[in-house]
Amino acid sequence: MSREARLLPYLSILLSIAVFSAMDATMKHASIAVGAYSATLLRNAIGFALFLPLWLHEGARWPERKVLAIHVKRGVVGAGTATSFFYALVRLPMAEAIAISFIAPLVALFLAALLLKERIGRQAIGASLLGIAGVLVIAGARMGGDELDSKAGHGIIAVLVSATLYAWYLILQRQQAQVASPREVAVFQTGIAGLALALAAPWMLVVPGPGIWGSIAAAAVLGGTALMLASWAYRRAEAQALVPFEYSAFLWAALIGWLAFGEAVTWTTMLGAALIVAGCWIAAPRKHIEQTAV
Repeated sequence: MSREARLLPYLSILLSIAVFSAMDATMKHASIAVGAYSATLLRNAIGFALFLPLWLHEGARWPERKVLAIHVKRGVVGAGTATSFFYALVRLPMAEAIAISFIAPLVALFLAALLLKERIGRQAIGASLLGIAGVLVIAGARMGGDELDSKAGHGIIAVLVSATLYAWYLILQRQQAQVASPREVAVFQTGIAGLALALAAPWMLVVPGPGIWGSIAAAAVLGGTALMLASWAYRRAEAQALVPFEYSAFLWAALIGWLAFGEAVTWTTMLGAALIVAGCWIAAPRKHIEQTAV
């Protein structure tokens, strides 16, 4: 395999993260208008309608039971991850929310211990403490007694919930990419997440005005495109090789947050992000990275 071909999964994941960041901005705009729940539900509904014809065109076949189980699990987890994260985006600057969400790989260590009975070493514990310190730096700068800081506190809790779910989501992403095409992944991710969220629609759905539909539709296109790019990358490279590229989201979030919402990036946010990334770097496995598909 040529050097250029080996680089393609990494270029694909970088592009995926940039597109996801653009989607975050459009979803923040929509969530401010109609709430995170309604924006997320409608984004998934539109995404499903857009990507179903593409999947059918490639010769869609209903997945086997074990593959369908992965689709269902990731769709439900994805619904919770997205809704809690977009809830946080309404209450926090994009760069802060993204920085706190970087704690997800550290959360994955403890999920592995809980679900897979893996032993947590001293290095992982030290790395986790660094990550927690980073969150505390960002949170400490935001917390206070007025209404704005109270909302920010709710946002921080929502990001931590989202990060916990996202840690599981990343593991499922690797499993899903090995057994399904990118188009199938996009269809079942949006469809199942939408169905899971629709259960609460009679009580929680807010129908957006004409101007907000465009943002939600754009988010659906951006989210589905990013999902397919990520799936393509995770099919061709190990998760441990690709996950570190998630940290490029901070740069995109800072830039887009500044351009779209006038959000400044504070030194405490940069310090907290640096501590969290350092913790993830210390905890990351160091074994040789191998290509897993062509």
